[in-house]
Amino acid sequence: MQLTTVFLALALLWPVGPPAPEILRGWRPPPGPYAAGHRGVDLAAPPGTPVLAPAAGTVTFAGPVGGRGVVTLTLTGTGTPPLRTTFSPVTPLTAPGTRVAAGTPVAEAAPGTHCAAPCLHWGLLRGDVYLDPLLLTARPRSRLLPLDG
Repeated sequence: MQLTTVFLALALLWPVGPPAPEILRGWRPPPGPYAAGHRGVDLAAPPGTPVLAPAAGTVTFAGPVGGRGVVTLTLTGTGTPPLRTTFSPVTPLTAPGTRVAAGTPVAEAAPGTHCAAPCLHWGLLRGDVYLDPLLLTARPRSRLLPLDG
């Protein structure tokens, strides 16, 4: 299943907002699995901000990792292995195994970020490959075909 097809099938919501949050730091994939990089995006989100499911899925993890709260949402109908989106630092509002619709609050932003301003780190993975989570917010461009086909 191609990613473009997957993204067309998703609800494609921002995890905080509306309006769309300010992006404090963008995605910079590392050149290797253990190299430095930024494996997600940082969105402006003060503590207490509701964190919403950007698409329908199942909460597959909700708990601490390295002293920070993390929620992982496995997205419905996104192929094998399925897409997973992660949020940190958060206070989970849902337990693992909970199915949620797009727009459902799954957590609240928590203090203790790595940003200069309060933020939510948002990640996206397929298997062990990190992807740019902003792909979940962008609709593919339309392409007009010539009248004669």
